[in-house]
Amino acid sequence: MTTEARSDAPTVVEDLLLLLFQPRSGTIAGENTLFYVLGGAVLADLALGDHLTTTDRERLRSVSGHPPSDGLLRPAWDYLAEKPRGVQTALAAIGPALRKPVLERLIARGDIDQEPRKVLGLFRTTALREGRTERRARLLADVRRVLVDGAEPEARVAALAALLSASGTLPQFHREIPWTSPVISRARELERGNWGADAAAAAVTRTVTATVVNSAVVAITVLPRN
Repeated sequence: MTTEARSDAPTVVEDLLLLLFQPRSGTIAGENTLFYVLGGAVLADLALGDHLTTTDRERLRSVSGHPPSDGLLRPAWDYLAEKPRGVQTALAAIGPALRKPVLERLIARGDIDQEPRKVLGLFRTTALREGRTERRARLLADVRRVLVDGAEPEARVAALAALLSASGTLPQFHREIPWTSPVISRARELERGNWGADAAAAAVTRTVTATVVNSAVVAITVLPRN
């Protein structure tokens, strides 16, 4: 996967992996579903950029002649340009290759730092720790406002919150996002694509993105078991 072409603004998939990064332990939450959750974030990115649409058979296809410029997203667009695909098929195809290049992006941006360490005083390894940008804290605050305070989300934040919920990792965020019945209910609403009507996103774009994310959420809960 090539990631040479990088947009100045972080992609949704970068934001999602950054949220899943746990600074206290230096690990990534939800590794068992991570590939598919990241794949869902790429599909959300494509939908938000009007690079992706849905067919009447609930399949996904690329918008002809409108590829994304970002190298993280282009392989998925190319794959869906060949022919319409089911969401589960798309996630299984594009998800497994994402973890490494997305993590490299976060390190290059300074959102996550690498720290060399020795194990047992002999073996060299690399640990991950929180970077200097404080972007993770800002993202988490955006998600908290939606899940805890009930704020109406922008489409991008709604997609992040829905995919975060689908990953099964929300209980691990209990310090910042209390794991309560109202939060669980709100998260389930977002998973189902009930995002409200935010003027920040065009109605068609928002509807397509919500449909794509909802379909991805359903597929994410099935794929790891298969």
